[in-house]
Amino acid sequence: MNLNELMNTFCGKSAGECSNEEIYAALLRKVNDLAAEKSAPMSKKKLYYISAEFLIGKLLSNNLINLGIYDDVKTQLAECGKDIRDIEEIENEPSLGNGGLGRLAACFLDSIATLGLNGDGIGLNYHFGLFRQVFKDNAQTTIPDKWLSENCWLNKTDKIYPVKFGEALVAARLYEINVTGYDSVTNKLKLFDVEGVNEDIITSGIDFDKTAITQNLTLFLYPDDSDENGRLLRIYQQYFMVSAGAQLILEEAVERGSNLHDLYDYAVIQINDTHPTMVIPELIRLLIQRGIDIDEAIEIVSRTCAYTNHTILAEALEKWNISQLKKVVPQLVPIIEILDDKVRRKYDEPKVHIIDKDDRVHMAHIDIHYSTSVNGVAWLHTEILKNEELNSFYEIYPEKFNNKTNGITFRRWLMHSNPELSAYITELIGDGWKKDADELEKLLDFRSNREVLEKLLAIKNGKKMQLKAYLSAKQGIEIDENSIYDIQIKRLHEYKRQQLNALYVIHKYLEIKSGKKPTTPITVIFGAKAAPAYIIAQDIIHLILCLQELISNDPEVKPYLNVVMVENYNVTLAEKLIPACDISEQISLASKEASGTGNMKFMLNGAVTLGTEDGANVEIHQLVGDENIYIFGDDSETVVERYKEKSYVSKDYYTKNKAIKTAVDFIIGEEMLELGDKVRLERLFKELTGKDWFMTFPDFDDYVKAREQAYSDYENRIEWAEKMLVNIAKAGYFSSDRTIAQYNKDIWKL
Repeated sequence: MNLNELMNTFCGKSAGECSNEEIYAALLRKVNDLAAEKSAPMSKKKLYYISAEFLIGKLLSNNLINLGIYDDVKTQLAECGKDIRDIEEIENEPSLGNGGLGRLAACFLDSIATLGLNGDGIGLNYHFGLFRQVFKDNAQTTIPDKWLSENCWLNKTDKIYPVKFGEALVAARLYEINVTGYDSVTNKLKLFDVEGVNEDIITSGIDFDKTAITQNLTLFLYPDDSDENGRLLRIYQQYFMVSAGAQLILEEAVERGSNLHDLYDYAVIQINDTHPTMVIPELIRLLIQRGIDIDEAIEIVSRTCAYTNHTILAEALEKWNISQLKKVVPQLVPIIEILDDKVRRKYDEPKVHIIDKDDRVHMAHIDIHYSTSVNGVAWLHTEILKNEELNSFYEIYPEKFNNKTNGITFRRWLMHSNPELSAYITELIGDGWKKDADELEKLLDFRSNREVLEKLLAIKNGKKMQLKAYLSAKQGIEIDENSIYDIQIKRLHEYKRQQLNALYVIHKYLEIKSGKKPTTPITVIFGAKAAPAYIIAQDIIHLILCLQELISNDPEVKPYLNVVMVENYNVTLAEKLIPACDISEQISLASKEASGTGNMKFMLNGAVTLGTEDGANVEIHQLVGDENIYIFGDDSETVVERYKEKSYVSKDYYTKNKAIKTAVDFIIGEEMLELGDKVRLERLFKELTGKDWFMTFPDFDDYVKAREQAYSDYENRIEWAEKMLVNIAKAGYFSSDRTIAQYNKDIWKL
């Protein structure tokens, strides 16, 4: 591609004379044209990956890499005095997801296309995503995260599908985003938007009239469901997605030759968590509408759908009251009741019924009974599902349950976010790893090569300096590149235990005040959003921000310890933070994290994991060995047993453990109350001392010990570099290409 020719065609002048905005707009159009030329693969059977979230990140450079022209474009830009990173900054990050669920879905779409499989994503075109996070008075505030603009990757189609609710009929307009595979085909992310969406109904912050359904359906991801109107809106939103999606799936299947009696030969639907569950009764309804007997319709749909479980947390396994469904989707209620009746006729066990004694519809139960496959997303997670959380279902359907350990796309999380490391790996072992990630194991040949290890340290230092410059320029945050970068970036939830990290920071702060100073300074970085209705999660953010202010204003401590919470954590920030990280905090309570994928991204970029035996940490531990990871805390069996016996009393640990009591009391001590909100800090204090549901205290001592050991080991730079190298070399297993190949072999059979 000749950049000057492109710019002359696009705006009548050379690239050097064009603004960054003009170059971005031209490249976007050119990339879309090139992507369209790599048409989707043709196959009788097609995958539809339905998800409430697709956290796709900025797409320009990712697409340039996948199309094989990134280096060429970067060079041509440099020749005319332009930096590709400045062009990237023009792009708004699409606000189509929030956490690991959405980022996983994005990685999966990339790998589906890369492997040349016929598969599209189906979701919603949120105008403002979850929200844009802004810190004010040491607290999270929220504003709309507007991303849609004239120059974005969204392509409007002429397809419109009618979606009927109890009291309304709306039109679902289909939009598409090209999904490029690496040196492969182009698939689509298909997003539905409501015709007539009205951004003007937002009043202040992210508040809006939740009852104006025909105007608000696609404004926000996960609208606040702390009130009844919010809960109803969630149901409206989910049905809107699956009803339009189901109509699209049937239409395309017929176009490929299906008579609908054989739908499962033409379509496979992967239900990503419980949000898209209503696609099952909706497809049954649509097949009945087309003349198919209900029993056959149920059989057809059950053979078409597959379900991915992402959590064992009860609050995340959605349950909707039958009265709520009657208000929003009365047409589905008789079908759901029939599905429940069929289960009840076979099984007396109330745990497996779809509608419980309180008239709540368990969405996961629909998924399990009426699909071909139920998969967990890491070995430990799947074992807990089979043996504990979903054991009653496993006893009925052992053949349905299977594990598919999550993965990440190396195109974005190494080639794009860390081109320096990517180029050096290629220099050492060739570029075969870009197509076959297992080839990274060849790096183990260099684990005793001092020159290679020093180069890895130099690359890491360069990424730390880049992060320092980025945070200074974008958020006015100053950090020391010569310090240890200890990073925890993930959705703010008590089970992920940012509060444990914060308690360590207090512990370390007090140690430094008493004269015990670390050899190398420590920079602790957090990044997270808390759901608007999740008060304790927001209190934890408040605690971290207060600690940030306290330490930054303490000349005795600041040279040795720095705390930073980055604002509005997203994919763009992750691409800067992950390559710069030394220690990756993966400290969820054992048994609670389904998988995690941040742990894989950090590992791939040479960070060393400090974590519990939870989620995919278990498999990372198995791969890298005891000496290349820092594992602490109680195991999942101990935790599960404690919950069963209701034997954990946080007050006992608080009163008996001086270090815990000192750190926790500090939350409501004079220094913090001067900076923070008394109500927030006291509420968090009471939550920890009176409940601590995710068992922060039992792991505290072991966590401090493991973290101090990691800091001590960091001082031997060559031995630390060897740990880095082993982590990179063993990361190949966590390629989403491997995960998707397993999905296809075992479930989709495209």
